[in-house]
Amino acid sequence: MAALDADSPGAEECLEEDEEELETSMEDPENESAGKPAPGGRSCILTRRGITLRVLLKDGLIEPGEGVLSIYYLGKKFLGDLLPDGKITWQETGQVFNSPSAWATYCKKLVNPAKKSGCGWASVRYKGQKLDQCKAAWLKKHQPNAPAAEESLVSEGEEEELAEEDEDEAREDNGPHGKRLESKIRTPVRYCTLGSRDSARNPHTLVEVTSFAAINKFQPFNVAISSNVLLLLDFHSHLTRSEVVGYLGGRWDTSSQVLTVLRAFPCRTRLGDTESAATVEEEICQNLFMRGLALVGWYHSHPFSHALPSLQDIDAQMDYQLKLQGSNNRFQPCLALICAPYYHGNQGVESKISPFWVMPPPEQRPNDYGIPMEVEVTYVQDGFLTNDVLHEMMLLVEFYKGAPDLVKFQDIWSQEKTYLDKLKGSLASRTPKDQGFAHVLEQIYSLLKHSS
Repeated sequence: MAALDADSPGAEECLEEDEEELETSMEDPENESAGKPAPGGRSCILTRRGITLRVLLKDGLIEPGEGVLSIYYLGKKFLGDLLPDGKITWQETGQVFNSPSAWATYCKKLVNPAKKSGCGWASVRYKGQKLDQCKAAWLKKHQPNAPAAEESLVSEGEEEELAEEDEDEAREDNGPHGKRLESKIRTPVRYCTLGSRDSARNPHTLVEVTSFAAINKFQPFNVAISSNVLLLLDFHSHLTRSEVVGYLGGRWDTSSQVLTVLRAFPCRTRLGDTESAATVEEEICQNLFMRGLALVGWYHSHPFSHALPSLQDIDAQMDYQLKLQGSNNRFQPCLALICAPYYHGNQGVESKISPFWVMPPPEQRPNDYGIPMEVEVTYVQDGFLTNDVLHEMMLLVEFYKGAPDLVKFQDIWSQEKTYLDKLKGSLASRTPKDQGFAHVLEQIYSLLKHSS
């Protein structure tokens, strides 16, 4: 049977199983092959993956103790006791795990069932320090002349996830009083600095948008967006520390070249949950059809970062534009919106919502990234909140209730304002002047306050 490719879906799982098996065999005193030289004359214990918790304990780099191990994942904190034999006891249930990988994978799957691997040594911390840093310290001590560390088995997507875990821990360390949710800010780059596609470039790199005027072109279509659309997607984006996604319904008038966005359709599903995603998308398609609307775009959130597209977003948008255009080759625009509810660079409490569209790269440079273009839009103030929008808000509150990454709305956001105050302030400018639904909104806010 052919070996699993490093990028194949099952590769991470197999590598984690190999590591656990290797740790078990290394730590078993009755295993005759433990610690024997591997083929090529290099001792297994001197490779990066051959270093186990028991090895680190024996060398005095770490010590057994209660609650000295921790994992932060999607807002959930897990604490573990390190036993003298190198095994881990999860404090919440008393379960014992043979390795950091086994514990991390188990805990992460409780929060995100679609998770395939746990990035154990990079996710588990000993007294706040990542275990893979302890490994590196052991190698530096015992193999000062060793070649560079073996190639990382962590994918770019996992690197981003591990960065999110670092952010979770930082938020946890800040405590519940007076500290706003913060994360490492990704610094945007200018499009002209990108050059040709590079697989080594982080797909989460943010890119500044370009105005049509800057390249001496006219925007090829006009856009009008209903305030109820902005209200619903802004509300959705405020609920969780994780990214959210949804679709935009509306109409495209070929004669006037105006794209009108009339309705937001939030995806009530977790990122990575492909099974429920298909069901949710089918439901949204039926809703569009029943309302006589066409799919005209999509939205997603960058909870703590700039409202700018990443390289991954640019490619996704280019793909959607081609799909909506279809095979008839008639131009039909597809709009993308990015909402940044908690980015500290926003002015005031209102979320930054940025529309963008992607222009294909020049024909002579087909290997370049698409160009993210800033889209000028007209915002149309709705006269009242529809029952559809209110019902969707209630469904979203119910969906995220009890989620580990639900924002704690009673906590302080900034200058004595709570996260609930922040949400209300952001929605105020998007709320219709008709106050007939004010009591319903207050009921929704009350539910949020208690559910978090």
